[in-house]
Amino acid sequence: MSVDLHSHSNASDGTDTPTDLVANAAEAGVTTLALTDHDNLDGIAEAQVAAQEHGIELISGTELSVAWPHGAMHMLVYFLEPGAGPLQDRLVALQEGRADRNQRVVAALTDLGIDISYDEVVQEAGGTGVGRPHIAAVLVRKGVVPNIKAAFEEYLAEGRRAYQERYRLDYAEAAKLAVASNAVPVVAHPHTIGVSAEQYSRAFKDLGEAGVMGIECYYSEYSAEQRSHLASIAQKLDLLATGGSDYHGSYRPEISLGSGRGDLSVPLDIVEQINGRR
Repeated sequence: MSVDLHSHSNASDGTDTPTDLVANAAEAGVTTLALTDHDNLDGIAEAQVAAQEHGIELISGTELSVAWPHGAMHMLVYFLEPGAGPLQDRLVALQEGRADRNQRVVAALTDLGIDISYDEVVQEAGGTGVGRPHIAAVLVRKGVVPNIKAAFEEYLAEGRRAYQERYRLDYAEAAKLAVASNAVPVVAHPHTIGVSAEQYSRAFKDLGEAGVMGIECYYSEYSAEQRSHLASIAQKLDLLATGGSDYHGSYRPEISLGSGRGDLSVPLDIVEQINGRR
């Protein structure tokens, strides 16, 4: 019995279909799963059907890449339902910005002498939710790099040779739109928000004042001590201490649903706490 509030399907940059994702979560003992594909809710309807079949509670969500004073930051949004709404209506622009960025990345790779086309990337993604992992997978298949990690380290990560910026919502606007949509915004994997560990308290306070309601403290990449430390900061600031594996299927084979790298345990009462903030 476990909770996993951060997972991706092939509606963005995971490799499992929403149906397979839910089935794999059930097999792993996950009882509550959040599907948080990047900038879209395209896999939610299919995942909801599978969740009913497997007796799993499915939380509808997304993961946004937002801009804030220290750079880019990822924001998980829980209980964001498909359909019209303040934030839902902005997802189209975010997807268009992502598609434009992806085409510029492919063009940059071509300029570097690499044989790759955008059609190949779309085919790798299955035609929806195209992202950098799909570009990386094509580079691996063509023998340009040995694995996904190497593709990011050499070409696709920020500051690397083919990296391209894209349109992002402002963090405060994203939080406001999430709340207006009866959803709960949470900072994802806080080690990526562009501040040092010593600056977390100040940064989390600023985020909370902007409308963010929680921090992803229980994350696959963190040690038990880091998770506990982040949770204590969140508690002091009256922020939710959430968590999830950040599962991407075979693109990140070292990460398992529910257990991350094997030692992840998200508090079971966190879902009730998140609901209480809506």
